[in-house]
Amino acid sequence: MRNRVAFGIGLTTLIFLLVQLGALALVTPFYDGGFQTVEDPSDPTNSLVYIGAILVATAVMLAAFKYDFDWAVRALVVLTSGMLSWYVFSIILPFLPAIAAAVLVAGALVVYPEWYVIDATGIIMGAGAAALFGISFGLLPAVVLLTALAVYDAISVYGTEHMLDLAEGVMDLHIPVVLVIPTTLSYSLLDDDFSSANDVHDDPDAEATPSPESDGGDRTDDSDEEGVRDAFFIGLGDAVMPTVMIASAAFFLPDAAAPSLGVPGLPILTLPVLTAMVGTFAGLFALLWLVLKGRAHAGLPLLNGGTIGGYLIGAVLSGIPVLTAIGL
Repeated sequence: MRNRVAFGIGLTTLIFLLVQLGALALVTPFYDGGFQTVEDPSDPTNSLVYIGAILVATAVMLAAFKYDFDWAVRALVVLTSGMLSWYVFSIILPFLPAIAAAVLVAGALVVYPEWYVIDATGIIMGAGAAALFGISFGLLPAVVLLTALAVYDAISVYGTEHMLDLAEGVMDLHIPVVLVIPTTLSYSLLDDDFSSANDVHDDPDAEATPSPESDGGDRTDDSDEEGVRDAFFIGLGDAVMPTVMIASAAFFLPDAAAPSLGVPGLPILTLPVLTAMVGTFAGLFALLWLVLKGRAHAGLPLLNGGTIGGYLIGAVLSGIPVLTAIGL
């Protein structure tokens, strides 16, 4: 396998893993801190409300890009990054240092939004968002949410293709709506004008995978690396949404049904949670195989499908009936 391709795949895998482990570490502290966002996490209509919010946000973002309000989109995402970062830092830091750290994260996105700044912010935001949704969406709502978003992602990429329009709008904003995966350390997002980027797609909540890559930045191709692009872009939501199912399973499955695997530092890691994580990476590797062929693909059908499938396999192996596992 080409070294640069292997580097990109390895970095993507690491980012997804950090989001998952971060979310699992935050689940219990977030619940104890009163961060659960709904009164009844078992109500599947919570998922429908969230999906409706996505549709509204999609329309608003398309309008913003059409009427040159890009700055408003960027400002909103930067503010959101600061808020989610504060949620995360408030768990591990005293109040004032947590505020300072969150301001630093948001400020870095404004002052120097290089790819590693965006990816680091994305990991923090992704872990925080997945943990928040994980404790707020019970098993059935989580399954409904992931299934509906997978269908929506496929329609918006292969059908209406409006996800591609959204991606084109966010690429120049340098915000952690997308994760930037370079295939060489010499790549600079700030020097990339995306003049050769095509087939990119994303959405306002980053639920789909922008799969093409840009040829901008400094190239360091060796002869055997010719044709490998300098970076590709994956929607942050592709890491977040499967992790919602992982966090929900970790939080809502009864301890008696799915006992802890005893992993130090992750007492809520159970067999169904572990197999859900494995399922996510199975979907991710299949997605990357398609992405590296050079065209846009919907990420959530593979990622969410792999996560749900892996989770159900782990539940059955733990002796949990399927209906119980999906919250029925």
